[in-house]
Amino acid sequence: MSIHALPPHPVVLPVVAVDLGVLIRSRRNARRPRMTQAQLGATIGYSAAWVCRVEKNELTPPWEILIRIARILTITPEELGLAPSSPGRPGPQEAARSAHLALPATRVAPDQAPADQEDDPVRRRNFLAGAAGLGATLASTATTAAAADSSTATDPAAALESALFQPLTAEPMPLDRLSLALTAARSDFREARYTSLGEELPALIAAAEATRDSLSGTRREHASTIVARAYVLASELTVKAHSDTAWVTADRALRAARESGQPAPVGEAARVLAIAMRRSGRGHTAVDLLTHTATTLGAERGTPAPSALAVRTSLLLTAAYSAAVTGDRTTALNLADEADQSAQRLPAGPDAGLFTVDASAQQCALYRIGIHNALGTPDEGIRYADSINPARLPTAERRARFYTDTARMWHQLNNPRATYAALRGIEHQAPEEACRPAVRALTADLVYGSAALPGLKEYAVRTGAVSA
Repeated sequence: MSIHALPPHPVVLPVVAVDLGVLIRSRRNARRPRMTQAQLGATIGYSAAWVCRVEKNELTPPWEILIRIARILTITPEELGLAPSSPGRPGPQEAARSAHLALPATRVAPDQAPADQEDDPVRRRNFLAGAAGLGATLASTATTAAAADSSTATDPAAALESALFQPLTAEPMPLDRLSLALTAARSDFREARYTSLGEELPALIAAAEATRDSLSGTRREHASTIVARAYVLASELTVKAHSDTAWVTADRALRAARESGQPAPVGEAARVLAIAMRRSGRGHTAVDLLTHTATTLGAERGTPAPSALAVRTSLLLTAAYSAAVTGDRTTALNLADEADQSAQRLPAGPDAGLFTVDASAQQCALYRIGIHNALGTPDEGIRYADSINPARLPTAERRARFYTDTARMWHQLNNPRATYAALRGIEHQAPEEACRPAVRALTADLVYGSAALPGLKEYAVRTGAVSA
């Protein structure tokens, strides 16, 4: 398969045939230290088996995923078969900008929003419809109850992406009403109602920023915390949707969190920014940011506040997984051990105020599964999977994450029946999680494998992994 088989892109068109699989495999192996298929897959949110099939030219990555792979492996537009600059045709530099492909000399900084996106009419209509719905939600401070049917959900982050470069205008509102709206949005995230969340966030962010800008003193700091956590939710959503705008939302979250003066929002924002870094191939930088932020909390010794200890635990877990993605086994396992020790110091009871994740022994075990998947040692994750009772995980989003990681684990271990059982667990807990791009890719890989599993094809069609 040549790169000519890729779906048309609105600006960038390949003009030279390229063996995409060979190119990706050779550049991955040329990394120092060498990057495994599992590590590349973990960086972009796909399985090692999916990367393997791309390198065998059995699968063609979508353009946005190909762009991300190219950035991680420092593949230039010319190497992708794009033409040099000529009259009427974008050159490599222009093509790279059009496709958000950051060349070494023009990497996009974390605080730079993409300036070259154009408003799509369909996305704009969806954005306005979603914003209108959230306006009613904010006015009544009621939680949106209905989640979209997984068979019709498409891109839950579409309205949010539009709002990032064409923001809504909003009036300030009382802080108590704003807090209720944020609680409703958080509930949608925790219960994996991503379509509803994507519709709510643009107006919530606009109202929170307008409220913050109208206040001063401690009330402004309180509003800044709401702004930061709204952007943390936005970052979580864009990561799940494989959107590069996670860079933008995470940076805005961190700026607002610093203005709040509260350590918990700062830690939460640093965590989502590090995830965006890792997914763009900057795993080592992500580890540095996470460990530095964990140190600034001052929770290593003494009797820290439970919230500081919980944030430190979550930062160490994300740092451990990020180190695993880079292939640094020693650092990954050491950081995971530190996170275990930190979680053991937490008092029994609620989640100590963490906003989107929790800090517990079960959470640490859950991360261990993903760490070993990323390191290419999924067999070492089995005992951690066996130790977890998914019913005791606190949210639908975390339960779906457990089944996602175990599905990847069993897929790497070439156990299709256990993989399919885990995929069904995702759908049972959180139907919209089963429609995420990474989970659909894993499902499609299973469909086109050699095992015949009753009901798999229907599941794949239902979740959008394959066409009917």
